[in-house]
This record gives sequence, structure tokens and C-alpha cells, in this order.
Amino acid sequence: MTMVTEFFLPVLPPTSTHQEKQVHVVNGKPVFYEPAEVKAARQKLRAHLGRHVPAEVFIGPVRLTTWWCFPASGRHRNGEYRASRPDTDNLVKLLKDVMTELHFWKDDAQVASEVTEKYWADIPGIYVKVESL
Repeated sequence: MTMVTEFFLPVLPPTSTHQEKQVHVVNGKPVFYEPAEVKAARQKLRAHLGRHVPAEVFIGPVRLTTWWCFPASGRHRNGEYRASRPDTDNLVKLLKDVMTELHFWKDDAQVASEVTEKYWADIPGIYVKVESL
């Protein structure tokens, strides 16, 4: 059975990413933590994604397609690719972590195919499509 879910999150895409985790040493051991900006990005994604959790968990391999639409302004036009930070791999990592927490799938290792694109857009947000393979 092929499952598909797709939706658009009308939200300003977060620029704080999973890659920004911090570390400090406690009793000689490293302790990792998320800075406030990353926690806020995680909470924002969780709140918006929570409305779109599928009735059934995706089983087996899936393809995750995301389009990150950042507000177009100044010299950037609607639909133009964004070739600046944050990196796509860092953007999608936090998103996949939150989708795993919300039970879109059992493990983000199930994501066997990814298409991630960044654009400048008149309507900011994140388009997400998950489909079983």
C-alpha cells in the first residue's frame, strides 16, 4: 500500500539548525545541549507539524521532499534558488528529528530518498511531502 502525505507550513522557516548544538564539560565529561534559538525552532516545527501527523505511521522506506521558502526581499525574486546559509542538510535534520518525535515514521533512517530545495519566495513556509517507496 502506497502512503502519501503532503502539506505546506505557512511559517517563516527557522534559520537555527540542529548543527548548532553546544557542548560543555561537567565532571570531565562532555554534555551536549541545544541553545535557546534551536529549542525555539524545534518548538515552532513541532507546533506546525503536529497538525499533519498521519493517522498511520509510515512503514518501510520513504521519500521526503521539502521546499524551504524564505521571504523574498531586496534583490531576490520569487522562485529564485537560495544559495546561502543555512545548509539544506542542517535544515532537514532538525525537521526529520521532529517528525520522528511526532511519529510520522518509526525512525528517520527510513528516509531512503530526500529532495531538499531552498527558494526565495513571496509566501514563506515549508512544503513537506512524505511518500512510501
